[in-house]
Amino acid sequence: MRKALALGVLLLLPATALALSAQEVMERAHRAFYYQGKDFKARVLMRLISKAGRERLRELVMLRKNYPQGRQKYYIYFFRPVDVRGMSLLIHKHPGRDDDRWLFIPALGMVKRVAARDKHSSFAGSDFTYEDVSGRDPGDDTHVLLRREPLQGRPTYVIKSTPKEEAFYTYKISWIDQESFLPLKEEYYGPGDRLLKVFSADKVEHIQGLPTVLQRTMRDAETGHRTEVSFTQVRYNQGLKDALFSERYLRRPPMRWLR
Repeated sequence: MRKALALGVLLLLPATALALSAQEVMERAHRAFYYQGKDFKARVLMRLISKAGRERLRELVMLRKNYPQGRQKYYIYFFRPVDVRGMSLLIHKHPGRDDDRWLFIPALGMVKRVAARDKHSSFAGSDFTYEDVSGRDPGDDTHVLLRREPLQGRPTYVIKSTPKEEAFYTYKISWIDQESFLPLKEEYYGPGDRLLKVFSADKVEHIQGLPTVLQRTMRDAETGHRTEVSFTQVRYNQGLKDALFSERYLRRPPMRWLR
């Protein structure tokens, strides 16, 4: 009888109340941040802000579609400024191996393959990298739960992640919301515990019932430069077609889906 009662109590507990390993927490965080819905569309405004307050803008549309076994495809089209208008990026994400990335540069009229080694390079001159856009496979790091603590009034798991192979950072500390599993803050460290970059989720709302980070910031702790990103016109489950994520649409953007 006691065993039955204990089992009943466990079944009534929310999933977040059950013991999770650090690896499981980070896998859930990865899914919550990058895999919501069957597909995704948003208008994105990026504000690149120098330490002195000088500002540059990037405006783009992002399309994303999920596939079986964790595969994804992204299509990104730039509207402004003028010097990047018409530039587009295609990403085919393959868990367990390097992503494929193609960049169309209208000024040159050519499609350039973005090499795997460039995944830590700046995305469109911002403080985000190409890897930040589509996500880093949780299996690429070793994760340790440091503690549980509140952040922004939310209970969080604090996880230390150490790359298994060479990366631009030595380790990362993440604050993961215990309910939504969205990352609320991340700190990237280099050798000697030198703080390199800080990510923050500045505004989280439910869109079509799905918790979504609508405003986020990446700050370079060494230069003081930061990139603030706002997502608007966010829609999930739009029925995006496979053909949208092919190389031919890099040169001929599917304007119907970009409005």
